[in-house]
Amino acid sequence: MTQLRKDIFSIALFVWTVAAIPFFTHSGVVLNFVMMALFACLIAQAWNVLGGFGGQFSFGHALFFGTGAYFQAIAQLSWGWNPWLAMPAAMVMAALVGAWVGALSFRYGLKGSYFALVTLAFAEVFRIVSLSVPFTGAGVGLMLPLKESVGNMQFGSRSGFVWLILGLVTLALCVTAYLRNSRFGAYLQAVRDNEDAARAVGVNPFHVKTWATVLSGGLMGSAGAFYVQVFQYIDPGIGFGSHTSVEALVGAIVGGLGTLWGPVLGALALHLLADLTRNLFGQMPGINMIIYGVVLIVIVMFLPRGIAGLSTYTPKSWRRND
Repeated sequence: MTQLRKDIFSIALFVWTVAAIPFFTHSGVVLNFVMMALFACLIAQAWNVLGGFGGQFSFGHALFFGTGAYFQAIAQLSWGWNPWLAMPAAMVMAALVGAWVGALSFRYGLKGSYFALVTLAFAEVFRIVSLSVPFTGAGVGLMLPLKESVGNMQFGSRSGFVWLILGLVTLALCVTAYLRNSRFGAYLQAVRDNEDAARAVGVNPFHVKTWATVLSGGLMGSAGAFYVQVFQYIDPGIGFGSHTSVEALVGAIVGGLGTLWGPVLGALALHLLADLTRNLFGQMPGINMIIYGVVLIVIVMFLPRGIAGLSTYTPKSWRRND
């Protein structure tokens, strides 16, 4: 069995398993946990496309999340669009922002910490702008009216949202599987490993990295659009705040960069850990960020290949890491 067939089989098995959960339980607590865990998987996988496969670490992926969220809300409130039409358009808009940011950054050779800081700056600029202009609701934000129906993408139970976010996660997994098994993915990983060597054999790093930013931005925008449909509210702090960027990059790093299932494992582990901590310590502000920081330090020190890399470790490799 080829690697692509193995990836397709594993994705199909994952989808069927998760899709069956609402048939076995109607508990709002369980379904909400599954929904938010899948949401964490989606943003981690979106970041992994650019940061894991492309090696371009972004500190401002909330830029794409907020773009998708605001477009989803504005399209319905100001233009009267149906949310099922608004969501793919929100993904396209976030992808276009990704193309813009990528073209500006990579045209001038920004990489490493410089690219990370530029993405953070763009997210902050968008946050400040959304605080000032009227069509985003300024500091008040935007709220969608409650109109429960499948046609309006407002489901009467969490089951509908679980299946919706599962579809988006499946799309992200398919994109990742494509990167693992396609020529473009090989180009992207070559640029990540050695940009000069990749250029010497005919790969255009600018085009490859820009397209990776487009894919990553579009997937992140879908997460923003989904968030608006679930919680029916968005403001600048939620849309372009640093928490979303941190959650996305930490989930991918903890799980394993440049892998198919690493971001899923990392996001699930962190989400479970955050929920357990919240139940133990109550609503302590910032506790999740502290946990992410501690876990990230531990992973970087002892598991540089993340949770997904555990299967590749041997006693000799453990001793080398020590």
